[in-house]
Amino acid sequence: MSSNLHQAGVKLLKQLGRHAELVMDVYLSGSVSIDETNAQAIDKLQKSDILWRPEPEQELRLKRSVRALLEEALSDERNRQIDSNVGSSLATIKTLADHYKEARHNVDFSASEAYLADLSEHVYSFADGLRYSIRVLWSRINNEFGYVGSINAKIRENELAQSQVSELLNGLEMFQFSELGEIAGDTRELRKLLVTTLQETLSDCTQELSVVQARLLELLGRFRQIRGRTRLLKGWLLYTDLHPDYKPADHVSHKQLPALFNIAEPLLAPAAVDVSNHSLEPELFEIVSNIKRIDRLHDVSTVREQDVSVDLTQAEDFDIPDNPLKLAVDGYFCAVIDSGKSQSALDYLDEHELPWDRESWLYQVICGYEGLPEEHRSYFELEHIGEPDPVYTGNFIIKDVELWLA
Repeated sequence: MSSNLHQAGVKLLKQLGRHAELVMDVYLSGSVSIDETNAQAIDKLQKSDILWRPEPEQELRLKRSVRALLEEALSDERNRQIDSNVGSSLATIKTLADHYKEARHNVDFSASEAYLADLSEHVYSFADGLRYSIRVLWSRINNEFGYVGSINAKIRENELAQSQVSELLNGLEMFQFSELGEIAGDTRELRKLLVTTLQETLSDCTQELSVVQARLLELLGRFRQIRGRTRLLKGWLLYTDLHPDYKPADHVSHKQLPALFNIAEPLLAPAAVDVSNHSLEPELFEIVSNIKRIDRLHDVSTVREQDVSVDLTQAEDFDIPDNPLKLAVDGYFCAVIDSGKSQSALDYLDEHELPWDRESWLYQVICGYEGLPEEHRSYFELEHIGEPDPVYTGNFIIKDVELWLA
C-alpha cells in the first residue's frame, strides 16, 4: 500500500512540476479555459484531480486541496482562508459581495472583476469544502471507523463525527437566502452565486447530512450493543476463571426459572382443578369414568403361566386395500382432467351422492393435492373457498375447495 501511495504522490508532484506555469496561471486568475495550446495539459491535470469544473458551463478551477497547498506555501494572505468554519465563510462571502457592488457602482470594472473572481472562488471553494467534508464522513462510516482498533475508540470517533455533523447543520442554518437575495439585488452574477448556486448546494448537502446523521446513530447503537455483549462475555469468562468447579444447573426442571432464561411471557396462566367446587361434580365424574385401568403386570403374569409355542415360518404375502375415500378423491381428480373445467369438491360430492362426511371429504381432497409429486401437482390449481374467522384473527375457515387444470 505504501508503494502505491508513493507512486501516486510522485506522479502528482511530477504533474505539478511539469505544468507549473499553467497551475500558477489558474491560481492567480481563478480559472482557465481550454484552447488548442493547453488542451492536452489540461486533460492530464483533470485526470490527476488537480483541475475540476464546478458546473458544466463553468471554467476549470484548481482543486481546493491544491489551492490550500499553494496558499500555505506562498503565504498568500489575500486568498488564504484563515477560518474554515461556516460563519467565517458566510461573512467573507457577504463582504466580497458588498465590495463588488461598490466597485460596480463606482464604474471600476477592473476592481469589480477582481472582486467577482474572488467571490466566485470563495463560493465554489465553500461548496467544494462542504462536499469534501461529507465525503470524508461517508468514508469513515463505510469503513466503520476501521482506523481505530477498539470498540470504545470507534464509539468516541462516532460521537466526534456526530458533533461535526451537528456543527455543520447548525452552521448551514446561518444562511438566510432572503438576506442574500437582498444583497444580490438585481445583479445577475450575484444572484447566480449567492442564491442559485448556494441554495442548490446547501439543499443537497443538508439532505445528505441528515442521512449521515441517521447512519451514525444506527452505527453507534450497534457499537454499544457489541460493547455490552463483550462486557457480558468477559464477565462470564472472569467468573468461570474464579470458579473453575462451576457447573450450570438444569434450569428447565425448576418450577421458577431465572429471569435470564424466562424472558418470554407465559401464554396461559397456571391452573388446577378445584375438587371442592360442587358445581363441577358432573364434569369430574365424566372424566373419572373415562379413565381406563391398564394392568400390564397382570397380563404378563398370565402369559407366563400359559404354554406358548412360536412357529417361525415365512410370512405370507398380503395386500393392503386402498382406502375407498382416497379412490373417490382420485376419481374427482380424473373427472377434472376429463372435463378440463374447474369443479367444486362439495358439488362433486353432492352430484355423485358419495357417502362421505363433507369435512372428511374436503380434508382428503386437500391431502390428495398436497401429496401429489411436484411434476404432477404443477398441472393443477387448488383454491380454498371460505372466510376469515369472525372471532379469532389469523384463522381462515375453509368451506369448500375448487380444483382446475393449470
